[in-house]
Amino acid sequence: MQTRPILLSPPEICGGEHAALGRVLASGWLAPAGPELDLFEQEFCKATGNRNAVALSSGTAAIHLGLVLSGVERGDEVLCSTFTFAATANPIIYAGATPVFVDCDEESWNMGAECLEAAIQDRIAARGRPPKAAVVAHVYGQSADIDGLMEVCARHGVLLVEDAAEALGCIYHSRSVGDVVPGSVGVVGAYSFNGNKIVTTSGGGMLTSPDPELARRGRFLSSQARDAGPHYQHSQIGFNYRMSSLLAAVGRVQLQDLERRVLARRAVFQAYVDGLCRSRGLGFMPEATWNRATRWLSCITIDPHEFGVGVEAVRSALAGESIESRPVWKPLHMQPSFAGCRVIGGAVAERLFATGLCLPSGAGLAAADIERVVATILGVQGRGQ
Repeated sequence: MQTRPILLSPPEICGGEHAALGRVLASGWLAPAGPELDLFEQEFCKATGNRNAVALSSGTAAIHLGLVLSGVERGDEVLCSTFTFAATANPIIYAGATPVFVDCDEESWNMGAECLEAAIQDRIAARGRPPKAAVVAHVYGQSADIDGLMEVCARHGVLLVEDAAEALGCIYHSRSVGDVVPGSVGVVGAYSFNGNKIVTTSGGGMLTSPDPELARRGRFLSSQARDAGPHYQHSQIGFNYRMSSLLAAVGRVQLQDLERRVLARRAVFQAYVDGLCRSRGLGFMPEATWNRATRWLSCITIDPHEFGVGVEAVRSALAGESIESRPVWKPLHMQPSFAGCRVIGGAVAERLFATGLCLPSGAGLAAADIERVVATILGVQGRGQ
């Protein structure tokens, strides 16, 4: 009998999505406009505390549009987290700017204030001025230290763009304003509803900003920047970035269930801790004291000298049991597509890439599935000795 596969982060369908799609199909609002979009944006703000939101076709589109709205243009430098997915940095290239990659810290696996300060000082020394903006990714459902980053950015006049694609449902304990969510503090924030996220619409994203005028401009530009009037007139270049009403309807249903989904992912992570914590050589992604992480993906680290084998041996053993796992993000400064780009630091991100592994993390993961993952990992321990 074939072993049932265990996937890394499958979408969780709760049932209401079918009725929501039927409602939209019956309404005839299939274009990227209409009441479902308006309601999704309003409900997203209510659920997250964001003040303004614009539903878009992807999280990547949200970052790109956010950079455009921030005034990033050809010739600018933009600091960017190196320990993240390529979609964090690709929009910098779309905007004609140059990415400068910045290391993460041990405490959160995100860009820290000290890393950011060092990078800004490096660029001031090299170019006589700070970079235009910094794109900070909140990876694996954990927030960077937003207060610290905002203080550094404000001191140097650098705009903070938050890539919160992986952090929906995370809570940051701000020392100045109380609990907030990643993506709600910088000049713009970007979220993703890709198929592997906690809330998914199959694709799609959200642009957020504290500034209502910036959000209004984002909504205008994302709809091809069509001027008001009976004919098609365009006074500036726009983008085809608006979300469809069908995806918005699915997002509305899933958003209602956000807190339960977060708690379920945190429970999966804790089950891995309980099952693996007594094994020498295994560690876990820390949870920084300034936040409640979502544990979007459960990440472990493997010391090959202590555990007996390294990441690839464990990943291969899991694959042999039809269990999907994946190495953590390969730093962007190591990617061929960004060859030649400047990096400030990088040693922490490189060490995490060499030792980190993402385990199956779906909210619907059964206890028996977790036990199977744990047993497979422990079964390979020491084989390299």
